[in-house]
This record gives sequence, C-alpha cells and structure tokens, in this order.
Amino acid sequence: MEEKAVCECCRTTERSQEEKKKLIHRLNRIEGQIRGIRGMVERDAYCPDILTQSAAANAALNAFNRDLVASHIRGCVAQGVREGRDEVIDELVATLQKLMK
Repeated sequence: MEEKAVCECCRTTERSQEEKKKLIHRLNRIEGQIRGIRGMVERDAYCPDILTQSAAANAALNAFNRDLVASHIRGCVAQGVREGRDEVIDELVATLQKLMK
C-alpha cells in the first residue's frame, strides 16, 4: 500500500494517476446522469421515471463517496494515526457525520 502525501498547510492529497482517472471517470458518468435527469424534466417526463433516474444518480454518488472515504482512511487517516495525530480521527468522524445527514 503506497503512502499518500498529505500537505497540511494547503490540505491537499496526492493521488496516483490511476486513482485520479478512476474518480474522474465516475464523476463524468454521474454528470451525464444529472444531465439526463435535467433533460427528462425539460421533456416533461413522468415523475416516477425521473425519480428512478435520480435514485440511480444518488446511488452512483454514494458509491463515489464510499470509494473516496475508503481511500482517505487507508491513506491520510492511517498515516496521521501512525504519526500520532489523533485529530485525524475527529476529522473523519465529522466528515462521516456530514455524509450521513
């Protein structure tokens, strides 16, 4: 498992090109789903059909979030704990609370 470099001053995380590509690909698909939903609204599509597509976009965004959280825990959080920075756990808890609203 490669360690991620985290810059505390500007709060960035270095990601591998492969990880970036995977995340951006997922976001592009989600963006396409959202554009499709907008088109359905513009065409006065049947409400349950729009809601079905909206639920699918929501599920895709949740999957994106799960992958990003897992990556964050394996990299940034684990590294912070190894370095004795327990505040990374508090930050993770706060982030998870925001995701679960």
